[in-house]
Amino acid sequence: MCAQRGIGMQAGTGISQPAVSECVRRTLAEDLGGGDLTADIIDAASVSRARVVTREAAVVCGQAWFDEVFRQLDDRVRVRWLVAEGAEVTPGDTLCGLTGPTRALLTGERTALNLLQTLSGTATVAREYARLLAGTQARLLDTRKTLPGLRLEQKYAVRCGGGHNHRLGLYDGILIKENHIAAAGSISAAVALARARHPGVAVEVEVESLAGLDEALAAGADIAMLDNFSVEDMRRAAGQAAGRIKLEASGGIDRAQLRAVADTGVDFVSVGALTKHLRAIDLSMRFDE
Repeated sequence: MCAQRGIGMQAGTGISQPAVSECVRRTLAEDLGGGDLTADIIDAASVSRARVVTREAAVVCGQAWFDEVFRQLDDRVRVRWLVAEGAEVTPGDTLCGLTGPTRALLTGERTALNLLQTLSGTATVAREYARLLAGTQARLLDTRKTLPGLRLEQKYAVRCGGGHNHRLGLYDGILIKENHIAAAGSISAAVALARARHPGVAVEVEVESLAGLDEALAAGADIAMLDNFSVEDMRRAAGQAAGRIKLEASGGIDRAQLRAVADTGVDFVSVGALTKHLRAIDLSMRFDE
């Protein structure tokens, strides 16, 4: 289980069933258009069995979206999962078996695999990064650098891999960055305006130096994002903050740097590569003879 289930949520995802259905509707529409001309050559009465196999190691993620593809195409299709959501699989493993009308299986194959392999790719990288942080106080965060139209889905996949979500969008958190600071006039002015306009909302501010951190501390920000700090300056920042403010390390942090960054004492490490530098997992659907 990758997330807690809430009212109206698709089991295990933390995302509502209508949101899953709408995502699938959009992705099917761009592939199906006015109809599947190739599947149309198959006898409408034909029924087949198929299975999905992985060609590489992965964390499986996206079962709800995979299932929904075939539910929308033909609710006679049955999907039987052999591995749990969030499970780690190895090359050659069979993930699920399908039985149903052949046309529906053929039509849904690419859309279902696209969603499953994309979300599994995100979850797999998140799991790798999260393991590198094990034993430290730092929590792995994603960013808003997601694939257009797949924000909720990729952020779910990050949770499935063991990471945590930063704000979902511009509407659920305040993050004052360098251009906001330039427009407002200073860090202090920007934080004051945020407090006045949105009382009760946590305020995070991006800082580019230890002097900027001092200003964020004086302004009463809740979180400081240390933008492209050196490891040594992150360590100094942790001492400077001394529990007065949460610290988030950000800016081109890769696998090789991750542990050293976490060991500085920062509270969060945000990594855009979790969702931005995506490589889908190599999956295939094979029909039984």
